[in-house]
Amino acid sequence: MRKQSTTKGFAILSAAGIIVKLLSLLYIPFLKKIITLNGYGIYGASYKIYVWIYVLANSGIPVAISKLVSEYMALEHYKDAIKSFKIARFMMLIIGTVMSLFMFIFASSLANAIGYPNAKLSIMALAPTIFFTSIVSVYRGYFQGRGNMSPTAISQILEQIINTIFTLVFAAVFMKYGLDAGCAGGTLGTSLGALIAALYLIVVYEKNKVIKVPRGYKYEDKSRHTNKQLFKRILDYGLPLVVCVGLQYSGDIIDLGIVKRRLLHSGLTDILSNEKWALFNMYRTLLSVPITMVSALAATVLPAISSAYSIKDKNGVKNKVNYAFRFCFLVAVPSAIGLAVLNDGVFQLLFKESQGGVFLLYGSVVLILNAIVLIQTSILQSVGKLYASTLFMVAGVIGKIITNYVLVGIPAINILGAIFGNMVFFLIPLILNYMLINKVLKIRVDLYVHFIKPFLASVIMGVVVFGTYISMKVLLFRLQVLGYMNDAISTIVAVLIGMIVYLYGLLLVGGITKDDMNELPTKITKLMPKSLLTKIK
Repeated sequence: MRKQSTTKGFAILSAAGIIVKLLSLLYIPFLKKIITLNGYGIYGASYKIYVWIYVLANSGIPVAISKLVSEYMALEHYKDAIKSFKIARFMMLIIGTVMSLFMFIFASSLANAIGYPNAKLSIMALAPTIFFTSIVSVYRGYFQGRGNMSPTAISQILEQIINTIFTLVFAAVFMKYGLDAGCAGGTLGTSLGALIAALYLIVVYEKNKVIKVPRGYKYEDKSRHTNKQLFKRILDYGLPLVVCVGLQYSGDIIDLGIVKRRLLHSGLTDILSNEKWALFNMYRTLLSVPITMVSALAATVLPAISSAYSIKDKNGVKNKVNYAFRFCFLVAVPSAIGLAVLNDGVFQLLFKESQGGVFLLYGSVVLILNAIVLIQTSILQSVGKLYASTLFMVAGVIGKIITNYVLVGIPAINILGAIFGNMVFFLIPLILNYMLINKVLKIRVDLYVHFIKPFLASVIMGVVVFGTYISMKVLLFRLQVLGYMNDAISTIVAVLIGMIVYLYGLLLVGGITKDDMNELPTKITKLMPKSLLTKIK
């Protein structure tokens, strides 16, 4: 199995991540049509429980095995690399089984705890997925430790394709037995997708499990670790991460229950509350697409921060940190402004919903805050400040819970209060992270400097996009193109023109340089117009 370069590995994972997110967006309007907006709210609530348990089961050991395999391969301790993977695989089989049973047995209690008793069947249907994903995650960790991202990327795309198809099929089949059954049927696609991904990774592993050692290599020259030592190392790596991430997601579960109860308190019926939550979930799904890009693209420079920090290369640390934030704003700011300007059009295009645009109008700023915190957290983790960044996120969760409790219960605000809660959730750790990064790294990170140029280019883009959207709607109306097609065509044309205007706007304000382009994989730069590339200084 050939090891891939960091750049190639990043390009593969980022492309897979974007494809997966786009697929997850595309099936939402079809699923909503099958199980109704009320049903989609129930479906989304059950997924919150699933994600919480998934994180508890899968956030630690797979990351640990990736680090250990990578480390032992670099040290040429090949037998320890394989043994540590097998120990981790056994641990994940046990954890996956236990957590799946927990989710199935306590489905009713979990559904009642979050205020969605109708989600019981969906939670039960999702329970086997935890077992399958435990297998998937440990194999992905192994392949990433070996420096081969292709199996992970292919399995992600394969999993999402199966999920998309069979979510719709099973939802339609089970809907005749009632709304609760239809929602549960929709979740079966997730289990099937995870099963297929697990089988694919097992086959790839069996075909590539033989490690080719260098000529002249002698096993007896290498010290070996006992099973107990390897088990302890896996726990030492994985357990802190489980605790940290688990705390954050536990706060989300508590918050979900509060939001539902406060929506009911504001005077909404149970069905209307579910529909409001469904719209909020759609809004969060939209934000996750550019966030995926920020996460994948920034990941190429963040590991270098740890390396530069360990050898006390202050200039190297400063350059990598500044680049990470600059690129973060280059992606997040235009995405936020574009979504805010085209709020109704985007919701109509992707979800065929006329009442969700207000979420993007008020909530696009959350995208920028989320992107900044994502970069900050990665930086702090790379310099050994995992617990500090986690405590800051917990503080954000507490702030969000308080904000949601107060605002969501106000009838005139209701679910929009959850957007302001999300702002608080990211704003608190953003401020605390900013202070800690400057203190630990002993450098001053000026976010305004990195923000202003993408912002100016995005404002130009926003004005042109809005004008294009309105002009297209009027033109199409005169051509008797009405309803959904009018919104869809107007939005797509405005987005395409907006992308070109933003790139030219960046050139106009000097927001992108040749050094920035050199940091990107060639596969991405090849997609850009040559007329633009020649103007970059």
